[in-house]
Amino acid sequence: MRYIAAYLLLVIGGNSSPSAADITKLLGTVGVEADESRIESLISELSGKDINELISEGSSKLSSVPSGGGAVAASSGGGGAAPAAAAEEKKEEKEEEKEESDDDMGFGLFD
Repeated sequence: MRYIAAYLLLVIGGNSSPSAADITKLLGTVGVEADESRIESLISELSGKDINELISEGSSKLSSVPSGGGAVAASSGGGGAAPAAAAEEKKEEKEEEKEESDDDMGFGLFD
């Protein structure tokens, strides 16, 4: 994913056809070690293709993928247990936050 992101950043930055060296240099600026074989594979897959067309094709394919999940939970019949468990987790988180706030031991930042 980092290689695709670097490629897209370079395209957005004005480099319409980034090379492996460009991607390696960009990743190096943020301390990421590049895998040359993956970069070469990415470049060979994207060579001669318009990135904007690829993104629009991918978006149209994603629109047909079901991303709901609520329908499965609602039809399972046991919907009451999950909200109760979530409420208990929130309650525990609030108690933990309260305990952590007592860490100052009576000393304020500006006392």
